[in-house]
Amino acid sequence: MTRRLAEVAKKVGVSEATVSRVLNGKPGVSEATRQAVLSALDVLGYERPTQLRGERARLVGLVLPELQNPIFPAFAEVIGGALAQLGLTPVLCTQTKGGVSEADYVELLLQQQVSGVVFAGGLYAQADAPHDHYRLLADRNIPVVLVNAAIEHLGFPAVSCDDAVAVEQAWRHLASLGHEHIGLVLGPGDHMPSARKLAAARTMGDLPDANVARAMFSIEGGHAAATRLIDQGVTGIICASDPLALGAIRAARRKGLDVPSRISVVGYDDSAFMNCTEPPLTTVRQPIEAMGRAAVELLNAQIGGTVVPAEELLFEPELVVRGSTAQAPKA
Repeated sequence: MTRRLAEVAKKVGVSEATVSRVLNGKPGVSEATRQAVLSALDVLGYERPTQLRGERARLVGLVLPELQNPIFPAFAEVIGGALAQLGLTPVLCTQTKGGVSEADYVELLLQQQVSGVVFAGGLYAQADAPHDHYRLLADRNIPVVLVNAAIEHLGFPAVSCDDAVAVEQAWRHLASLGHEHIGLVLGPGDHMPSARKLAAARTMGDLPDANVARAMFSIEGGHAAATRLIDQGVTGIICASDPLALGAIRAARRKGLDVPSRISVVGYDDSAFMNCTEPPLTTVRQPIEAMGRAAVELLNAQIGGTVVPAEELLFEPELVVRGSTAQAPKA
């Protein structure tokens, strides 16, 4: 920012303070100087501040935690397509281990004077994670929409799949098949969607603490967590993501147990290719298309100046029964 001020001031022949007043829409600058500063921005290749552009800004940040889980590219496709239909260009920001952090991406997006940001998964869902970069966006009045459950008090609208209903559907399905020993593979303890799933599961039936396993969201994490549950005598496993469920299936097979005749597994998301696994995965489907379009509508309303309440829109999931669940094994 300081370098930009210096370069523009030198180009126009005015002070950095004058350039700052123009960029922040402050009074006390002649129209001729104002136009000269804006022209210098264009010539030097800098984006004009949103409020100083002749038309609505065209860039929207789309921040994803990863691309290995197919649910995130699916959200990116829906959200990116909906933005393009509105004449907005998505800037895809994907975190990698040891790479650019979510806070770094926010700083980069602010430098690009983006019109808004959609977060589809991120630190807002973790109570113990740093959240200062979200407050920075709020302080700058940048339109933001969050996809799926967030911690309280961030002050942004959110679009979420109903985690409680998802677990209720999965639990009832396994119970209808005769499973009495049901376990959960969830994300970390401070992960809000997992906390909602756990709270719902505790209302459904007997759920000892030993039947709840925590894991990082990966196939390997699901494998390790499900191994612990199988050792506890669990016959039905509900997982907080499809990759976790694939790890659970692998854990059962490594123990010589057939899926689904000995161990039944339910995933969550219904991401790409889950009908092509062996066995095809029973899972709870997130309505990605409806959620993604709703997120873009909320963002576009804010960009257009409409005040959008910081509320959460809950979307209904759908149980998709395939081949990874079956009648509970007879004792």
